[in-house]
Amino acid sequence: MIRFTVWKSEDQYNGFRCEGHAGFADAGSDIVCSAVSALTFNTVNSIEKFTDDAFQVEAGKDGGMLTVKFPDKLSEKAVLLIDSLILGIESIEADYGNEYITLTSEEV
Repeated sequence: MIRFTVWKSEDQYNGFRCEGHAGFADAGSDIVCSAVSALTFNTVNSIEKFTDDAFQVEAGKDGGMLTVKFPDKLSEKAVLLIDSLILGIESIEADYGNEYITLTSEEV
């Protein structure tokens, strides 16, 4: 199962972590993993390209974990990009069920 966690404090994003594998299908054919990966990496790439916001990325060696942390308050553009990411993750969870992916938000 993919566990997608968003960290917030006082309505500000502090980061997120995506870890695990969906197990919806065999590796290389798992559309849930592919969708989550595409959304997540596109969001990180978009924040890097379209904003001046700072962030740190940590990736697991097997590809099963990505952690992104935001040390400073985010711009409106970055917030919109993360809101869009969360909307996409929520849609995948709604379509495929929390057997394959769960989204949680934690106050830090």
